[in-house]
Amino acid sequence: MEAKKIQIIGGELLTPDVPTIPFIAGDGIGPEIWGAAKRVFDEAVKKAYADKREVNWLPLSAGENAYLKTGEWLPDKTVEALKKYLVAIKGPLTTPVGHGHRSINVTLRQELDLFACFRPVKYYAGTPSPVRDPEKVNIAVFRENTEDIYAGIDFDSGSPAAGELLELLEKEGLASRVRFPKTSAFALKPVSSEGTKRLVNAAITYALEHEKQSVTLVHKGNIMKKTEGSFKKWGYEIAESFGNKVYTMARYEKTKKEDGEEAAQKQLKTAKQNGKVIVKDIIADNFFQQSLLNPEQFDVVATLNLNGDYISDALAAQVGGIGISPGANINYQTGQAIFEATHGTAPQFAGLNKLNPTSLILSGAMMFDYIGWKEAAELIEQAVAFAISHHYVTEDFAQKIPGAHELGTSEFADYIISKIETKSYNTN
Repeated sequence: MEAKKIQIIGGELLTPDVPTIPFIAGDGIGPEIWGAAKRVFDEAVKKAYADKREVNWLPLSAGENAYLKTGEWLPDKTVEALKKYLVAIKGPLTTPVGHGHRSINVTLRQELDLFACFRPVKYYAGTPSPVRDPEKVNIAVFRENTEDIYAGIDFDSGSPAAGELLELLEKEGLASRVRFPKTSAFALKPVSSEGTKRLVNAAITYALEHEKQSVTLVHKGNIMKKTEGSFKKWGYEIAESFGNKVYTMARYEKTKKEDGEEAAQKQLKTAKQNGKVIVKDIIADNFFQQSLLNPEQFDVVATLNLNGDYISDALAAQVGGIGISPGANINYQTGQAIFEATHGTAPQFAGLNKLNPTSLILSGAMMFDYIGWKEAAELIEQAVAFAISHHYVTEDFAQKIPGAHELGTSEFADYIISKIETKSYNTN
């Protein structure tokens, strides 16, 4: 069978029987976890579709390995191939801290306009967790990926640009808000109507397609009124464009003001009974508290870049950590997507066959679901869930689970594959 590109036509992703999917193995432990994950992916596709479908994996280079070979952290050829083939998957990448090339992940998100970082956070039975009721956490996080302070518009202390910015602040009568103006560095925080609306649109669309009850806009608009406050305002505006499919708390507040609280409560109750998605908002610090105390009240979260960075990792910690948390960066308009391990490179463990490949394995399951190969995705997720619930785990979990069967990275993949091969999810 001939390998072909995944395409998007008329807003619909079209996947051939043999798609070419680029992969970046990554740095540090990346090649090990990629090797383990790839074997799982191939077995799931084989089991789900026999000889009717397969993946043509295309290796690409980025990160420290690319730099050592080519002198480039992110070669142009890699970016061109990612654009050409639409959907890709990657392991963790090294980026110099404080100097040199900016974050490769951030660069990829902006170069490819991957505006949504999608992180579904859920608990798998048997996973060691630091919280009392981790099973209550089942939250899909949509983090805006291209704006906020991650735009990388920074000015060094004492630089001409910082001086010019300070002059502007003086002109606007705002310089007194800078505590130490002569030594301050500055960063700009762009937040746009377009960036906000396409992100919130993706979150609400996901909620409707997956029959979720609510979408929560998480922001700090009480302090950053012009940026995060606008995120809230624009989020509610795009929500209203969904018409009778959603009910917004902005509408609730309007009804409460005009007709009283009883009328607003009745309206909200009716909306819930009719299965409408409730779009609400919450201040970021309160969200962190509530996500620990009452996480079941959140189904889908839409938030800005910095908030989303914190939120996705904090939620992941509640269900076992980023070592098993999948993720993707997606442009839902163009179809462009990169699925990825959400943890770091951990170079001190490279070559030891110890670390957990679950983050990348589950990201691959997300990728298969995204391209329409749902049967392969389900096989992978069911096998992972079975392995964890029966305590066949890698060292990170085995240390916290009495009597666990400790497996190496490769051996964990072998176990997952054995379950996929036999679909034996009811016995040890």
